[in-house]
Amino acid sequence: MNFENPLISGVFIKRYKRFFADIKVKNKIITVHCPNTGSMMGLLNSNNRAWISKSNNINRKLKYTLQVIEDNGNKVGVNTHLTNKIVLESLQKNYIKNFSKNAIIKSEVKFGKNTRFDFFIIDNNKKNFIEVKNVTLSRVKGLAEFPDSVTARGAKHINELIKAKKNGYQCYLLYVIQREDCNKFAIAKDIDPEYEKLLTVGIKKKIKILCYDCKFSLKGIKLNNLIKIQT
Repeated sequence: MNFENPLISGVFIKRYKRFFADIKVKNKIITVHCPNTGSMMGLLNSNNRAWISKSNNINRKLKYTLQVIEDNGNKVGVNTHLTNKIVLESLQKNYIKNFSKNAIIKSEVKFGKNTRFDFFIIDNNKKNFIEVKNVTLSRVKGLAEFPDSVTARGAKHINELIKAKKNGYQCYLLYVIQREDCNKFAIAKDIDPEYEKLLTVGIKKKIKILCYDCKFSLKGIKLNNLIKIQT
């Protein structure tokens, strides 16, 4: 998945009102869009190196978007709007071996009255739903964790996947670690114990868990290694 435009290096100053961040580029402070609704725990240290990109949309109020923050020398992708694009490219190029290269892939497919799952895949006559979660938190070296704050939305998606499974669908939760420095993954049950309990139920109900880290370049981000979840 390539960025819209080449990345511009700067220094992170602060985040505020959730969707705004100040980045210092050379000697100028630029207010950029922060496309991340999470807490971004551990990433918001002043003077962290950061990368932004300029939008081609001339009507945007904020012309730049925060894409990457460096944490202890490691790049972390913070743009949650890109996560599904990273996964879609990987599905189309058959990087995710749970599905065949001939699978039919659809995005944002409705289930029930109030739910849309990120992907619906028809593969060998089997119907599959995938819900994608972006992971940026790492509090212990080499270990990525989700979530970084209490997530009612995440809990809802597990419940809906359980319902879909009862209705004959194969169901997946795909955690995308937008980092290069983690080879382990776990649920941050101290941050959201209810999410961890619900996920345990989901796993018992045969919800399948996939987790990948990412590889970064100045051009873009792609899925890299399959990571096992610690239980």
